[in-house]
Amino acid sequence: MAIEKFTYDNKLAKSFAVVTILWGVVGFLVGLIAALAILWPSVSMEMPFLTFGRVRPLHTNAAIFAFVGNAIFTGVYYSLPRLLKTPIYSKILGWLHFWGWQLIIVLAAVSLLAGITTGKEYAELEWPIDILIAAVWVIFGWNMIATILNRRTRHIYVAIWFYLATFVTVAVLHIVNSFELPVSLFKSYPLYAGVQDALVQWWYGHNAVAFFLTTPILGLMYYFVPKAANRPIYSYKLSIIHFWALIFIYIWAGPHHLLYSSTPDWAQALGVVFSIALIAPSWGGMINGLLTLRGAWDKVRQDPVLKMFVVGVTAYGMSTFEGPLLSLKSVNAISHFTDWTIAHVHIGTLGWNGMLTFGMLYWLFPRFYKVKLYSTSLANTHFWLATLGMLFFAIPLYFAGFTQALMWKQFTPEGYLKYTNFLETYTQIRTMHLLRAFGGVMYLTGAVLMVINLIKTAQAGKFARYEEDQAASRESGNHGAETFHRRLERKPVTFTILALVAILIGGIVEFLPMFLIKSNIPTIASVKPYTPLELEGRDIYIREGCYNCHSQMIRPFRSEVERYGEYSKAGENVYDHPFQWGSRRTGPDLAREGVKGKMYKPDSWHYEHFVNPQKTNIQSIMPPYPWLASNDIDVDKIPAKLRAMKKLGVPYSDAEIENAVSALQKQAQGIAEGLRQSGIEVEDQREIIALIAYMQRLGTDIGKASASGMTSK
Repeated sequence: MAIEKFTYDNKLAKSFAVVTILWGVVGFLVGLIAALAILWPSVSMEMPFLTFGRVRPLHTNAAIFAFVGNAIFTGVYYSLPRLLKTPIYSKILGWLHFWGWQLIIVLAAVSLLAGITTGKEYAELEWPIDILIAAVWVIFGWNMIATILNRRTRHIYVAIWFYLATFVTVAVLHIVNSFELPVSLFKSYPLYAGVQDALVQWWYGHNAVAFFLTTPILGLMYYFVPKAANRPIYSYKLSIIHFWALIFIYIWAGPHHLLYSSTPDWAQALGVVFSIALIAPSWGGMINGLLTLRGAWDKVRQDPVLKMFVVGVTAYGMSTFEGPLLSLKSVNAISHFTDWTIAHVHIGTLGWNGMLTFGMLYWLFPRFYKVKLYSTSLANTHFWLATLGMLFFAIPLYFAGFTQALMWKQFTPEGYLKYTNFLETYTQIRTMHLLRAFGGVMYLTGAVLMVINLIKTAQAGKFARYEEDQAASRESGNHGAETFHRRLERKPVTFTILALVAILIGGIVEFLPMFLIKSNIPTIASVKPYTPLELEGRDIYIREGCYNCHSQMIRPFRSEVERYGEYSKAGENVYDHPFQWGSRRTGPDLAREGVKGKMYKPDSWHYEHFVNPQKTNIQSIMPPYPWLASNDIDVDKIPAKLRAMKKLGVPYSDAEIENAVSALQKQAQGIAEGLRQSGIEVEDQREIIALIAYMQRLGTDIGKASASGMTSK
């Protein structure tokens, strides 16, 4: 068998490593700004791009796609050629991938801060960027699969299984969730509405966590933990079970984000069952990672890389136990819409993703520059700052979540809600949010120390771009007695197709009934499309990121019905592109905001609340939106928006579209005149008028008073 020599080029992996560090610091800093914005609304300085509603999506996208995304590509481009004993297939494709991904990140940052958003969590980017993401992702997959096909090894190692599953699943998730109808270069409406949109979005949202923040990081774990420990992975058989069970089960669990909502009970039940089943493969992976270090605990105590890996893998185990726990309906009734969920997500991101990435970077840089790490002591300090920062971040939020849930649900002995003012809750958890911000400062400080350490390491050595290696050429022939899975590992295309089939089964079973059986989404005769002014107000609501703090989904609990009104029905949202149920209540639910009753607020209250929230309640943590009172509505786009909605199935007539601008102006004039009579001078065409119209429309199609008289079409 011939021995062949070849060369690895480390430049691409190093470049991804550098931007991982850069975007990591940026993402952590933006997250800290978001935490401070909740504590002190003045942080926004009355600038649109600094409000929590715009900063929070930037933080989540920076953490997921910029920091973790570039970390994934760092690990893949370093480990893949070494596992396959061949250089990366194409340097050109590799650099197209690198610069394309950085362009996406920059466009995302600019557009999100500008309020250009689809309003769907973790999928906020508008349609031109979505197309660019798909193109760059295909380039990445093409380069990876071509490299695999050029391998000199007979079998593909477990890390590569996870890389392949990541590629095909993220492609499916992104494409299916990104079907949207463009209105203009910066505006589109999703193909789905209401319940359908919610199911697709949380199928995507949950599995973005599964197949972007979990499976590729598991691939890195299976490569870098054995390398750093200089020990083989604990169990090959456990790796097989872990991989196939994880990718098959994970894809079903999305509906557990929608418990007690107006989604069908059968979909919620599927989400719960498969979420509980996820414990087994998830903990199988954690055990496989930790037991790889058996017999090496003395080294773990001394090596900051291994310590970070241990904490990262442990955080993975804890978060993948907590996730199924939160999917139990009895637990979800307490946790949903509270800070408990925020704590849970950050244990995964700061602990699992962050620590694995930090450990990988500390392991790689000395090898890139052929020199020892500049300071082990500084790395250990980073380890403790990151670990304690994560705990200071998460533990107070757990207590905040419990406090929120208990206060929202508490009644007096006479049977009345004890805490009728939503802001009473926040006064109780403010200290916990201060501690959360302190934890964020610690975590960011640790990352800055890492930057210093790695720069000093690079300065002490010289970048070794090329690395020589040799291996026997791969030859066909008799492979001897092999198990089925071992044979499958010699056939990466078949392996990839089977992985694709495994993840498609769950999605198809969950989606087809919702799209083919109309009775699964009963309509309500009294629910009508939004007027042109209300539709424009809804778009402004989405632009400003109001869904990041407010929900529009009243669950069938006595406490919520008493506080907000009649619980939400599936038929209410059939014209909502996108749905706006929300996932967190930093502010009160708005599903019945326009229904006249004890909680009703006049137009003048809404105006003052948007311009200066602290004027309506001194304790309000909502930032001011004075630009809404000075910006004009873009009436020229109104007919195009209605035409797009009509194509999506919203029953606007041709006459309504033709007269949309005049109808908008007439309704706006009525609201503005009422405000002027209240002593508020405002012009008819201001954006604040449209937003008030949307607020006053919410819930009025059925309302609490008429709920008992609802009929289905």
